[in-house]
Amino acid sequence: MRILLIEDEPKIASFVCQGLRASGMTVEHIDNGMQGLQAVLLAQHDLVVLDIMLPGLNGFELLQKIRPIGIATPVIVLSAKTDLPDRLQGFDLGADDYLAKPFFIEELIARIRSLLGRNASHNEDIFSVAGITLNRLTRKADWQDHSAILSQREFMLLDYLMRSPGYIFSRKQILQHVWNFNFDPQTNVVDVCVQRIRKKLLSDKNSKSVFPIESIRGVGYRINLESTA
Repeated sequence: MRILLIEDEPKIASFVCQGLRASGMTVEHIDNGMQGLQAVLLAQHDLVVLDIMLPGLNGFELLQKIRPIGIATPVIVLSAKTDLPDRLQGFDLGADDYLAKPFFIEELIARIRSLLGRNASHNEDIFSVAGITLNRLTRKADWQDHSAILSQREFMLLDYLMRSPGYIFSRKQILQHVWNFNFDPQTNVVDVCVQRIRKKLLSDKNSKSVFPIESIRGVGYRINLESTA
């Protein structure tokens, strides 16, 4: 279980990190809202434990930014703001659970396991974003009237973009995630891989449609949610 903890109080963060790691979980800790948002957008964690009163960007604002663009990572709010209006606001903005401070680490661990176990029962092997359907078991991708089996690298790149639709990934981020090596400004492997995906999913019937993988000049790529595809 890969847990992202966004909490600015050092003592609470240390307490939570120690408890979760002792239970066998992998924990990344971030102490401010803006960096926490960037980490959530990368969609590399199974669950987020989120404080509300954060510097830079509070927890409610973070939820407001991630849920409308399709980030479905489970979020447990961990907050001293326990009044009913605050809890209702958290749930309205997309929180999956709300745990009041102070708390027992055993209860937090139980809630994490419950949420992740519940999500594991859902079929996440096949999912769709911006008209593209991806099967994680077979690496089969569908777009409009065309289907193709992707290579491992093509699958990893497309899956990475689809996990955070609308978010712009730099070529450096894609290289590190898909090929696991540092950025080389001379390499064009990312661009070549994107072109291969496009070629596999384009046909005579859909060649005039706007393909959802959008190139952002000088930056990288994203899944364009406003695509007419």
